[in-house]
Amino acid sequence: MLPYSTLDRKQRDISRGKADGRTIEIQRLIGRSLRAVFDLKKLTGKTIWIDCDVLQADGGTRTASITGAYVAAQIAVQKLIADGKLNENPFVDSVAAVSVGVFQNTPILDLNYVEDKDATVDANLVMTGSGKYVEVQSSGEEATFDRDEMNTLLDLGAKGIAEINLLQEAAIAEGLKA
Repeated sequence: MLPYSTLDRKQRDISRGKADGRTIEIQRLIGRSLRAVFDLKKLTGKTIWIDCDVLQADGGTRTASITGAYVAAQIAVQKLIADGKLNENPFVDSVAAVSVGVFQNTPILDLNYVEDKDATVDANLVMTGSGKYVEVQSSGEEATFDRDEMNTLLDLGAKGIAEINLLQEAAIAEGLKA
């Protein structure tokens, strides 16, 4: 994961010899998100490495990485099954993530860089395809928010993730054709 929501590509931490705290936190978030929908017992003796590069960031880099990591892992798993190298699919559900927030007093789905930078409330939601939450990260940015506003953001995020799930299914199908 190339950290920070920036317009230009940021150099990988590994090229500097060590990861910073933010990079490690993002890596852990991606890992937690994938493990939440994975039956690790079905992957005995194998390791799946996912490398997430956001080449042109415009906000939502964490959520894009989680969403794309699931697609990449699912394609890899399906190919392992097709090649007879894995007996069954270890995924028990899908997972996707999206950013939501309040920008200029308006709830926004999938904030871009400017919206994210100036949002009064910022949240990242990670959900399974069956609608269960894996993680909710939310904060007021020099502001507060109440339960009703949080519920509005959760509903908006759930709607967005349902749409993303359909796009993930299409991307997986296309990836398996390649």
